[in-house]
Amino acid sequence: MLMKLISGSMLYDAVHCPHRVSMDVFEDPGLRDDPSPFLEMLWEQGWNHEFKVIERMGDGVLNLFALETAEKEVRTLEAIKNRVPLIYAGRIQHGDLVGEPDLLFLRGDAYVAGDIKSGSGFDGEESSGKLKKHYAVQVAHYTNILELLSFSDGTKSAVILDGGYKQVPYALAAPQGMRNKTTWWELYLETLQYIRQLLDRSETSRAALSAQCGHCHWRRRCDEVLREVDDLTLIAELGRAKRDAMFATFPNVASLAACDPASYISGAKTSFAGIGPDTLQKYRARAILLTQPDAKPYFREPVELPLSEIEVFFDIEDDPMRGICYLHGFVERRGGANGTERYIACIASEPTPAAEAVAFRSAWEYLMGFDGAARVYYYSKYERTAWKKLAERYPEVCSIDDVDALFLKEWMVDLLYDVVSKTEWPVNNRSIKTLAKYLGFRWRDSNPSGAASIEWYDQWVQTGSAEVRQRILDYNEDDCRATRVLLDGLRKIAGY
Repeated sequence: MLMKLISGSMLYDAVHCPHRVSMDVFEDPGLRDDPSPFLEMLWEQGWNHEFKVIERMGDGVLNLFALETAEKEVRTLEAIKNRVPLIYAGRIQHGDLVGEPDLLFLRGDAYVAGDIKSGSGFDGEESSGKLKKHYAVQVAHYTNILELLSFSDGTKSAVILDGGYKQVPYALAAPQGMRNKTTWWELYLETLQYIRQLLDRSETSRAALSAQCGHCHWRRRCDEVLREVDDLTLIAELGRAKRDAMFATFPNVASLAACDPASYISGAKTSFAGIGPDTLQKYRARAILLTQPDAKPYFREPVELPLSEIEVFFDIEDDPMRGICYLHGFVERRGGANGTERYIACIASEPTPAAEAVAFRSAWEYLMGFDGAARVYYYSKYERTAWKKLAERYPEVCSIDDVDALFLKEWMVDLLYDVVSKTEWPVNNRSIKTLAKYLGFRWRDSNPSGAASIEWYDQWVQTGSAEVRQRILDYNEDDCRATRVLLDGLRKIAGY
């Protein structure tokens, strides 16, 4: 039997979804979904960014990209023995471990592995210094192979070259955080051991519904399985870890719906690690909604949704690959009459800071022009976060404090955190698309998603197509109208 090799990409995937690793090895490849245009765009942009990085490094890079697997490994070992200072697209292997690090840097008499990423090397703001788990285990894998081959200095150090061409050190022997003292290296070893157990079938994995599923090539297959077994992760906000904590007692949604939660509650704790009494009660209530054929959404507590002569529904679109917020869309309604609606689009004419600033100024002046005479609705904190970043980049438009002050206004309403958080719905998640579709709204586009809109924007930048531009605007307008549909639906549920 051929030895099953463990690659860096398997470590990367295992952090997001260990079941994907198992599916990739054991499931019929014919059941995979085709990659979406968005994914294909990401791959293309990733390669283009990688090639730009190598071009910036000059002639001192040994480029092995075009070689076949066997020759690539031979040439990599030769280059290491000859102390070539920088190796691109090499291949290293020891036992069942194989890695293809983007870069191998010679530091003194040893090599350090590096990977090129088109995004940030940090998880969240750079100031936090928090590393990305999936990046950490991937470069730790390469570092482990280097150590086993005696090509490393043993310091367990690696590098991420991020989208800004900056080297981000990954100190893998350091703890993951102030509270989590487990080191990145220990996380890697735990993940590696779990993958080995998956591959030798001494451990099994289960599918789980999560935000990571959207672009996975097993999405439809896993969705079928999850619904067949009535998996607990079909409950909104109940993830893999909490599912696993309850699985022995509640193997499916129906069993949780039928239980008496009091039997599992003792004071401020429950029988399930990481799940408190209120959370258990919440999950059970959602399970009941999913098992009742005619279940209806309801409010858990009273919420005021006052009428306003002018209502504005707000949504933005951005391209994280280019780091630009290119569209601020508003649907304005007067007197509660849908027939009065008009769409206002503040769109950057090109992917440049100057055009981004113009679009931001137009959007800022539009909202400030109401001077509190309108109620403005948006969904989630994303708009506020994006506008604060824009204010930091373009202080001539407004300050960060100005943005904070705006979003603290009583007439600025985050429907997700201010209202939907106080409701329960017979659905699997609380995305605006899921809730609006439940209420009967339909997007004009056959493939409406934020990811798809990024791919459309890339098309528009490259081609200047008026048709693609209009597709983006239609999608954003529909997102704004979906927010209006949700507001009207919430008012109806509340009995207005």
